[in-house]
Amino acid sequence: MKRETRETSVEVELDAPFGVETGDRILDHMLTALFHYMGRSARVKADYDLRHHLWEDVGITLGEELRSKLPEKFRRFGSAITPMDDALVLIAVDISGRPYVSAELSFEEGEEGFEKALVREFLWGLARSLKATIHVKTLSGTNAHHVIEATFKGLGIALAQATRESERLESTKGLLEV
Repeated sequence: MKRETRETSVEVELDAPFGVETGDRILDHMLTALFHYMGRSARVKADYDLRHHLWEDVGITLGEELRSKLPEKFRRFGSAITPMDDALVLIAVDISGRPYVSAELSFEEGEEGFEKALVREFLWGLARSLKATIHVKTLSGTNAHHVIEATFKGLGIALAQATRESERLESTKGLLEV
């Protein structure tokens, strides 16, 4: 999947030889964790003007790529509670056609480059293009790096569950708008 704007150029390909090169070392680190815990190899390449645009557009492009690879019937829901040192983060995903994000990221100690706003932009981009509801809740945590990395690891676990093939359509309505 490719997205080109005046602000970014982003390519995301799932199930391709692994390589993450966005030009942002923190985003590269978080995407590497995300794909590892999704159990998927991926290639991500990006150029950008501002980190804000990069994180948002990588989220959008990843959501489009995930949506294009969904099986006809998929599990829809996924969740995880992930610890990392002082951090404990709850993640829940519903791929239902309803884009929404609740990102309760909290920590006391900042760390250079680890920013709540960038994570929110990534999550909103992903939710809009995947057409998913995503909830993130920090249950505990002090260090920004640990809280954000636990978020990406948990998101990988939850997305692996939600995108897995199902034997039935996971909707009481008989329809999923994806």
